[in-house]
Parts: sequence; structure tokens; C-alpha cells
Amino acid sequence: MDFKRIRIVYCGIFLLAGQVAITAEGQANLEISASAKVTRNYETLADRKQNKIVAITGVRFAYPLVQKWIEDYAKINPEVQVIIESRGTTDPAKYDILIEAYEPDAETKKSRDYVYVARYAILPVANSNSTFSNEYNTKGLNRNLIKQLFFHDIFLAKKDQVEVKAPYTIYTRLQKAGSPITFSTYFGFQQKDIKGKSIAGSDEHLLKAVLRDSTGLTYSPLNLVYDLQTGRPIKSLSILPVDLNGNDKVSDDEKFYENLSTVIQRLEEKSQKEINNVPIEYLNLSIKKIVLTPKPFYSFNG
Repeated sequence: MDFKRIRIVYCGIFLLAGQVAITAEGQANLEISASAKVTRNYETLADRKQNKIVAITGVRFAYPLVQKWIEDYAKINPEVQVIIESRGTTDPAKYDILIEAYEPDAETKKSRDYVYVARYAILPVANSNSTFSNEYNTKGLNRNLIKQLFFHDIFLAKKDQVEVKAPYTIYTRLQKAGSPITFSTYFGFQQKDIKGKSIAGSDEHLLKAVLRDSTGLTYSPLNLVYDLQTGRPIKSLSILPVDLNGNDKVSDDEKFYENLSTVIQRLEEKSQKEINNVPIEYLNLSIKKIVLTPKPFYSFNG
């Protein structure tokens, strides 16, 4: 994937949103901020237009990546202030740009323009102090076991179930969100079919719950489960290997999750069809469709 081109795409969509949300007049240099909350004065489109602000919200695990592009964009268009705001319960339609982690439905696509900018992967993770983690770091997880562990599967016959002696506790997201939707859809289910304790908040809150529980087991986007400084899994968390080639077994060459660079390389060198049991989806940015009314053309014969 051409990340230089992606940066330009980000800048382009920021610029487009900026032209919609604010006037092009004035050359004020404004500080770029990744504040967690836009002040009440800037809640409406009119307020942002007046104050030269573009507000972005959406999936939180993408915020560090988007902030990097905001900083790049500030070098090109310093007169525009682009702010990331945690969505919470606020109506996303109030924002200029949305960051989404799953494919929008056909009805939503009618009213918004989309740019697909990056891919993300979701991996099964466990508290590294658990008996389950110690056992399945060696055995790994195939497709049937993932479905048995994480989903209410009414079609799973008893004879096909694997006996799991190690104790484990599944944790999942409470609210509708990109990660659980992508994870469940990939394995043929819906978010409501995921077993376990439901945690309110973001994907980060889900990981915190697992780290507090020595039997914890969940799913998480790739960028959240590694220490980005060291490239190693975050402390007390194990990334469980899966049957990547789809042969129903987990071989030694499929246990490559100790280093982030290696994981990215292994996933990027394969086509989507060659990757099994690792849900991968696109991140997209979207803005409300702009309907331009063409000016009438007059022809005079004289």
C-alpha cells in the first residue's frame, strides 16, 4: 500500500471538509490539537465555520494514525484547525469527517462520500498469566475453535466441539463498534452473537478488562496490542497464533506474533485470499455528499 499516497488522500479530504465547513478567507495560523473534546462553542457547523475548525470523530484506535496526518496537513494548510473529538454519545452527523472501521450500508453510502485509506487486522489475545494463554500459545487456534470460544453457534454439533480444560473468560464490546462487527462478520456471525462479559467504552477498555483478569480472552485491533516503541506485545498480554493458511492446524511458521514488524510483513506479503482466521478490514474517511448545482449557461446570438 502506498502510504505517501494515503497521506495525500487524507490531506485532500481534510481540505474538502475544510472548504465545506469554513470560509477560505483569512490566513490565521491556528494550532493543531488532538483534544479529547471540542468545546461547546464549536458544536455546530456554523460555529466551526466561524472559528475555522474541522472536527473529526470515529473509531478511537485510528486516532494516532489520523493525528499524524493532521500534523502533515497543518504544514500544507496552517490556516485550518483540524480537531479529533471522541464521539461518546454525540450524533456523528454533527462532525465534518467520520473515521469508520467497517463497510457502510448501501443507504448510508447514498448520503456520504468515502475514501478507503488503510487496512487493519484483528487478533485473538489473552492475559499472558492465564493457563489458557500458556496452552494455546503452543497449540494455536483454528477456525472451529475460534468460533466455539467466541460465539453462540447453534449449528455447532457436540461431536465437533473441542474440550477446553483451561479456564477462560471472554470479554467483548457492549456498544456497536467497528472491531466487534468486523470480527463477528468475518466468522459468519453478528456482534450480538459474541459470548462473554460486555464492556462499555472503547477497544482500549476491553484490553484493560482482560489485563485485570488472569483468565481474560478477547479480540483486538493489531495496533493496540503492541508497544509501538519496542514492537513487542504489551506487558501481560499474549497474541494467540491462528491457523493462517487454513489447513486446520497451527504450524511453527504461523507463530510469528512476538514482533510487530514481522506481523505486518507476514500479513502484507499475502493476498486477502491467502489469509485465514485473521479478520482484515478497511478504515475509511467520509464526508457528507456535496451536491453542486451547475450554473445556467446562456448563449447570445448577436
